[in-house]
Amino acid sequence: MIARDAVPAMSLAAETRRAVDRRPFLRTALRAGIVNYTAAARSLPVEGEADAIATALRRYADELPAHGTDSRDVRVRMESGVGRLEEGADRDDALVTVGGTAFGPCGGDSTAIVAAGEVDAAATGAALERLDIEGIAPDAAAVADGTMVVVVDRRAGATALRAVEDTLDRVVVRSD
Repeated sequence: MIARDAVPAMSLAAETRRAVDRRPFLRTALRAGIVNYTAAARSLPVEGEADAIATALRRYADELPAHGTDSRDVRVRMESGVGRLEEGADRDDALVTVGGTAFGPCGGDSTAIVAAGEVDAAATGAALERLDIEGIAPDAAAVADGTMVVVVDRRAGATALRAVEDTLDRVVVRSD
C-alpha cells in the first residue's frame, strides 16, 4: 500500500529538464545547439550517470524551439550629463526612477542610453547581458511603455550605445 504522503520519484529526464530550466543560459545554449552534452551533464545537480543525463539533454534540446533572432524597430539615443537627482528636486525631468532614486539631466557624470520603440523586458535583459559582457555595470535600468533607459558611467557611454544598438538589432525570439 502506498503512503498518502508519498511523492512519486521524478524520472531522470524530468529531473534533467527541471535542472536545465533553472539555468536559462543552458536552455538558450541548448536551443542554439552549442552544448557539449557530456560536460553539461556533469555540471547539473542530477543523480545518475553522465551518459544517461547527456542523453536526456539531447532529447530535451530536440524538443525545444529553434534559436532565432528578431530585429526590433527601435530608435536609440545617448544623453550625457545625467546623474542622480537630489531628494526634493524637481523630478519631472527624470529619465528613470528606480527604488526612489531618480536619474536625469543635472550635469552628472553618467550617460543615459534611451531606446524607444519595440522594447520590452526581453530586449532589456538582452541589452543588460551584452553590457555585462562588455564589462559595463549600469547604475540603473528600466523599461516601460516602449521605452528602455540604461544609465552608465559617462566614459562607457559610446561603447554602451553601440552594444545596445547591436543587441536590439538581433534580440533572441522568445517563442517558448
